[in-house]
Order: sequence, then C-alpha cells, then structure tokens
Amino acid sequence: MRTGLVCGPVTRNMELAVRKTWQAIPDPKICIAVGACAIAGGPFAGHPEQQGGVAAVVPVDLFVPGCPPHPLTILDGLLRLLGKVRG
Repeated sequence: MRTGLVCGPVTRNMELAVRKTWQAIPDPKICIAVGACAIAGGPFAGHPEQQGGVAAVVPVDLFVPGCPPHPLTILDGLLRLLGKVRG
C-alpha cells in the first residue's frame, strides 16, 4: 500500500502538482491529511488562493486533526486506518 501524506494547505498553484502526484502513485494507495491546513485550510481557509483542503483535490482516507497534530493523535489515526485496511 502506498501512501500520500499532505501536511499543509493546498493552494491554487499547487493543485495541479497534487493531482499529478496522486495520479502517479500506483494502486493501491491511500491519502492522509495531517493538520488543520491540509484538512480545511487552517488559518488560510476562505482565502481565494486556498482550495479548501486536500479533499477538494484528491480523495482522503484519513484526517488527522490538530494544529499541529499531537504525535499520539497521528499514531492513533494510523492504527485505526490499519485496522480499517486489514478489516
């Protein structure tokens, strides 16, 4: 399983790069959005250059909240996702 990890805001000028990178990852693949910026834009939400989070650009399998996310929150999310993938 290959993983795409996004941990910052997706701006208009990065949208194409994120899409192309996602398409270049062979299946099976998962996308993880880490932090408020990747999930919904964080403090940049509502800005015209902001795309509203990575989910507006590629499908996201795991959202890890926080600004920045606590390491235990990241670990918890990954373990839950592993259970989801295996089960």
